[in-house]
Amino acid sequence: MAQKLDGKTVAVLATDGFEQVELTEPVKALREAGATVHVVAPKGGQIQGWNHHDRGDMVDVDVTLDQADAARYDALLLPGGVMNPDSLRLEPKAIEFVKSFVTSDRPIAAICHGPWTLIDAGGVRGKRMTSWPSLQTDLRNAGATWVDEQVVTDHGLVTSRKPDDIPAFCRKMIEEFCEGRHAGHRHAAE
Repeated sequence: MAQKLDGKTVAVLATDGFEQVELTEPVKALREAGATVHVVAPKGGQIQGWNHHDRGDMVDVDVTLDQADAARYDALLLPGGVMNPDSLRLEPKAIEFVKSFVTSDRPIAAICHGPWTLIDAGGVRGKRMTSWPSLQTDLRNAGATWVDEQVVTDHGLVTSRKPDDIPAFCRKMIEEFCEGRHAGHRHAAE
């Protein structure tokens, strides 16, 4: 029996300071569903994960932003952690990478603080979404409709609030990534 995501390649854009379970658990779910997954980061080698306020594990980088061709990926995962998206927002190549998914209607999944990067990439205006509560003003100011729900989907964008939401987040992420491009229609919130 073929896996749902066989033949799909997913980019995970992250840097030092990502919330460990928000990267490792979705990556595990994507691989179990048959996807090829690449961790893309501004630097090569490894990036440092965090377990809330404590250092977590190092994760291998598969492709640096300098080498990454966004067009070869079917979908994008943006894990949270406060430092991770805050640092990525300052990387023009990271913003351009994310923007390429936004403008081509490829699915994106972002959890916790991950949506911060989407603001700079112009990917939240008119979207219904959720995040870690401290981002709600930023998202509203950028034109999103923020709601406090476990998981929200809107036109191929999947968002969740926190690590407790990971099981629901992974289910919707796989569903949306399986559907592929979302041009011309919108999804209701879950």
